[in-house]
Amino acid sequence: MIEYIRSVIHMKTRRLTELSLITAMALIVFVIELRFPDILPIPGVKLGLANIFTVYTVYRFSAKESLLMVLSRIILGAIFCTNVQAFIYSFCGAMLCLGGMLLIRKVIPKEYVWLCSIIGAVLHNTGQIAAAVCMTRSPAVLFHYPVLIISGCIAGAFTGITAQLLLKRKLPGQTDNENRRMENESDIIT
Repeated sequence: MIEYIRSVIHMKTRRLTELSLITAMALIVFVIELRFPDILPIPGVKLGLANIFTVYTVYRFSAKESLLMVLSRIILGAIFCTNVQAFIYSFCGAMLCLGGMLLIRKVIPKEYVWLCSIIGAVLHNTGQIAAAVCMTRSPAVLFHYPVLIISGCIAGAFTGITAQLLLKRKLPGQTDNENRRMENESDIIT
């Protein structure tokens, strides 16, 4: 843990600033999305718009930096808006999703980010269902799993396509050489 904190301290200022802004945007989108009415009467079915930033971060930053962003978003989201139970579901889903996407990004190029996002959404729902089974001690919640997988694939495709479009864009004030350098940094620091 101490070594992890040291690595965060040594992050370049610009990179840390960008990561902080992405975390803030993800948190804002998460809070706003909580205010939307439920799409379906099944718990856990939502758009997951904050995951646009997670997918973007997975392909733009290192594994450690992606983990830092996701953990920050989950912890702050739980403090601001949810309860302990929701935090557990979110944590389990996000960790399985992030771990899977970090492995998959080595195989799936940026041209197919949407596919990585769909797989991440399925993993996220799988983590949440596993947490629900453990917390309720009842396999009855597994009846929700097929609907969560279908809705997760749809939402994952949307968030993935959006993240893919963001990854293709240059940041304001950023040169092409700088963009390539930052892409190479994220490949090296995994």
